Amino acid sequence: MITGDLKNQVDKIWNDFWTGGVSNPLTVIEQFTYLIFLKRLDDKQLKMEEEQNLLGIPMKNPIYTEKQKPLRWSQFKDKEPEGMFDLFTRPQEKLGGLTVFDFMKTVGKEGGIFSSYMKGATFMIPTPQVLDKVVQKIDALPLDNRDTKGDIYEYMLSKLSVAGKAGQFRTPKHIIRMMVQMMEPKKDDIISDPACGTAGFLVSAGEYLYENHHDWFEKEEFRKHYDEKMFNGTEFDSSMLRIAAMNLQLHGIESPQLVGKDSLSKSNGDVDDAYTLILANPPFKGSLDYDTVESSLLKTTKTKKTELLFLSLMLRTLKTGGRAAVIVPDGVLFGSSTAHKAIRKELVDNQQLQGIVSMPSGVFKPYAGVSTAILIFTKTNSGGTDKVWFYDMKADGLSLDDKRNALLDEEVTELTFKEPEKALEKARGKSDIPQILLDWKKLAKGQGDFTDRTSQSFLVPKKEIKDNDYDLSINRYKEIVYEEVEYEKPKGLIASIKELDAERQKALSNLEKMIRT
Repeated sequence: MITGDLKNQVDKIWNDFWTGGVSNPLTVIEQFTYLIFLKRLDDKQLKMEEEQNLLGIPMKNPIYTEKQKPLRWSQFKDKEPEGMFDLFTRPQEKLGGLTVFDFMKTVGKEGGIFSSYMKGATFMIPTPQVLDKVVQKIDALPLDNRDTKGDIYEYMLSKLSVAGKAGQFRTPKHIIRMMVQMMEPKKDDIISDPACGTAGFLVSAGEYLYENHHDWFEKEEFRKHYDEKMFNGTEFDSSMLRIAAMNLQLHGIESPQLVGKDSLSKSNGDVDDAYTLILANPPFKGSLDYDTVESSLLKTTKTKKTELLFLSLMLRTLKTGGRAAVIVPDGVLFGSSTAHKAIRKELVDNQQLQGIVSMPSGVFKPYAGVSTAILIFTKTNSGGTDKVWFYDMKADGLSLDDKRNALLDEEVTELTFKEPEKALEKARGKSDIPQILLDWKKLAKGQGDFTDRTSQSFLVPKKEIKDNDYDLSINRYKEIVYEEVEYEKPKGLIASIKELDAERQKALSNLEKMIRT
């Protein structure tokens, strides 16, 4: 958990960018990311040099040559602002015409997965003074600590308050964490997010494993799987891809499988039956032409709507027995088009639809007020839906207006996930997450009575869903108890009005007497 002191340090970096003329949040995070990468490159070489001095073995594949020493973080951070800025912006003849930024873009595999996505990266820090301020503050951050460096970067990302052009929104961390905890990633899972954005779902899945199964990391076989095969993401936005790569690396996932393509396009190349767990919040404002969409996706549901095509993609790329938790707009649950009905029928009849968490419309503010839900299902290709669990989520721990202020302190929020039963009372009326986690666990164990449809949590039989034309909106099945309101009889209201009128006349009369005197 990030401390108040670290938050203040990051806030100051943000403020330096802002007052220096860099006001686009995405640009700020990109430039922040590049500088962190440069520091990590130098830290990596410093570690290699320590090993060389300790063991007396020549360094293999150094990141920087002796000639390139001026391009290293540990060298340029102590320069005067103008000299440092020149190293970033003016090609250095003595260094083969390179700048610090040019070197970063050509560093190759020694720089890790992040360096693979540097095409199109642009240096946009406007002045020597801004660069110097930011470099000095980043140098003071504890980026060598695994438990804090990821938190620092996530806190920086929480300031990313712009929505993508295709309707992609940054999913709130507590919603991601709830979904991950419900799905309980397994030791041998191969996890995918086909619209990964900043890789929030993948990072959260990694953190869940690290916190709950720390002993697994003692085995070399698991560590190799964790670093190289477990985490898979696809993202067409190159800026987001770079941020995703850095986010994963700062959380200890060194070599995730990230692909810079449109998941729905013909050139995607995603194979069938590849993943065992999908966690996603795909964009749901897009509309594509049929001739650009991968043809196999249209077999499940012929549509141009991205939210339906992504569900079709997930069903194709999941292994049999694979699970998914995905955020969809409410329209997916009740849309009347042939395509909408086809994807719902596929989930209910041919797969195992297990749960739907209906979220309040304020969850994605300030980006949008759209109502959304979480679909939870398992790919079986042979049916298996018996009863579908519905939960009417009314509060998520933050205010549902544009400000999204926290309603719970950090300690209770943390308790919500670690010991939800202890957080129930403190979170009552402010967050339904503890109850959702507890109810989901009861369902998995076959416990609990979920027959009361006037409550927030209940089960609906498959037959009833089929009889309602596969409508999956919670309002179709939830029973509302209307309280009888008693109104005063007209005779009594008239008497009250007369009494008030008499008091008014008396007050007016007294006022007239005062004026005469």
